Amino acid sequence: MDIIEHPPILRLPGIPDHVTYTWIAMLFLIVLSLFATRRLALVPTGAQNLMEMVLEQFHQILDEVIGAGGRRYLPLVGTLGLFILTSNLMGLVPGMASPTANLNTTAACALIVFFTYHVIGVRKQGLIPYLKHFAGPVPGPLKPLMFVIEVISHLARPLSLSLRLFGNMAGGHILIAIFFFMMGFDGLLGWALTGSFGGLVIGAPGTIVAAAFVIGFLLPLKLLVAFLQAFIFVMLTMIYITGALEEAEHEATHAPAGHH
Repeated sequence: MDIIEHPPILRLPGIPDHVTYTWIAMLFLIVLSLFATRRLALVPTGAQNLMEMVLEQFHQILDEVIGAGGRRYLPLVGTLGLFILTSNLMGLVPGMASPTANLNTTAACALIVFFTYHVIGVRKQGLIPYLKHFAGPVPGPLKPLMFVIEVISHLARPLSLSLRLFGNMAGGHILIAIFFFMMGFDGLLGWALTGSFGGLVIGAPGTIVAAAFVIGFLLPLKLLVAFLQAFIFVMLTMIYITGALEEAEHEATHAPAGHH
């Protein structure tokens, strides 16, 4: 990446860029939270109004996906959503790096989700009943095979979560970096500034077209992808939690019937 783009402005010795900018994202969210809660009012304004709107959206989605008890998972879902969105948007700021464009960051978020929803399922049902539902409602001889398939399916979830987010963020970042490299002094713009016939005929118009394409299409698209990927990550997190809770509710509903 350093071949086609300049490194981030802030680099700490011995600390990877994605760690540094993860701290910056967390610091930004902490400061925003402090501003939003320092003078709470019945009629919210400024940062309080913004954060209340964001929390209301999270509440609505939690109620729709998980149900009435979903709001207890707001700290997890809200923190993940805001952190991932902030990290995604940082990649659009010149001189900054996006932590989610690094696989270590996305894998860490995915593993948090993976362990959390399993813990929720075990706490709700108990370890043995929770493991039993991995075998599914299939005949006895097929249960071992179904158990293995289900375990593999669950193990693939953190992989897909982390790779999807990382791929979209890193891919968009690389694409924009390539266009800036093409338009720079070593590319079309440099060719145009030489004053040669080819530079004036191809270099100058090419620079204008490429700049218009980046500003008018790529940057808005990357902004949309930043929001969309944060939403998808949060939505999948809630779906996984819902799956763990529904299995528990299913077992609780059918246990008395089995007695009779």
